[in-house]
Amino acid sequence: MARVTIVLPEGLEEQRELGQDWAAWLDRLPRLFSDIVAEWELTRDGDDLWHGFCSLVAPVHTAQGEAAVLKVSFDGDSESEHEALALQHWHGDGVVRLLRADPHRRALLLERLHRRDLTEMWDLEACEIVAGLYPRLHRPALPQLTAVTSYVERWLDDLAGQPRDIPIPRRMVEQTLSLGRDLVADPASVGVIIHGDLHYENVLAADREPWIVIDPKPMSGDAHYEPAPMLWNRWEEMADDLRAGVRRRFHTLVDAAGLHEARARDWVVVRMILNANWSVQDAQAAGRSLHEGERDWITRCIAIGKAVQD
Repeated sequence: MARVTIVLPEGLEEQRELGQDWAAWLDRLPRLFSDIVAEWELTRDGDDLWHGFCSLVAPVHTAQGEAAVLKVSFDGDSESEHEALALQHWHGDGVVRLLRADPHRRALLLERLHRRDLTEMWDLEACEIVAGLYPRLHRPALPQLTAVTSYVERWLDDLAGQPRDIPIPRRMVEQTLSLGRDLVADPASVGVIIHGDLHYENVLAADREPWIVIDPKPMSGDAHYEPAPMLWNRWEEMADDLRAGVRRRFHTLVDAAGLHEARARDWVVVRMILNANWSVQDAQAAGRSLHEGERDWITRCIAIGKAVQD
């Protein structure tokens, strides 16, 4: 079989700015992708190359002619380490089917779904769909999965070590540290498989059922950890009344999924302020001021954290 050559998408190449580990992986990726295509006897289906924040995805056909996609992820992303394990465990129940995997190389062969996602739906209807998928994902956690609390504890320590003049209201920093430490100490914060990044673009249309979940970051966690990404995505749609828009989505998710409102709210606040701090840390690590995109993101995170509480 002739060797496949690819040019990485510009959006993925931009991740070189994140450090040497990313740059080294991007340097290896074209050869790695080509090797897997050859070893698994796959055929490219057109020239399309899609990408997420840390993965390259391409439509392919198997040797048997089955339409599939090949996904190769950044091998330094600890949160996606057990993606293949979780997909195998879910066995296609509301989730994309796993056809083949090489966890060491972070390569997955997945069923082909449609390119249509929940961004085309009314946002509250999309929230109801996602809430209906939560129970299918939240099975008892596999012992190999990392506890979400282990990540959160480290992120809280990073936040606690920040100077007082970072562009996050001090009262929200203190609130996040208090709420977060209580959640980390609570045994109920682990125990079920959580997706970790379930939002509109990670739910695709399919033939075998209307909507299928993709791209999990599986951890042992708490179902109440899940709603936050549904609030920070499709942000521009809430420009007319941000507070009301955030609250409508939040309460739709909580009510439709039967979640405990106060606990879900606490997790939203913690996740949003930790997200804001990551942008601060990125600028600090690069020895520069925050750029416009980072300032906008921090503003968004703070606004969501306030809106679910007001």
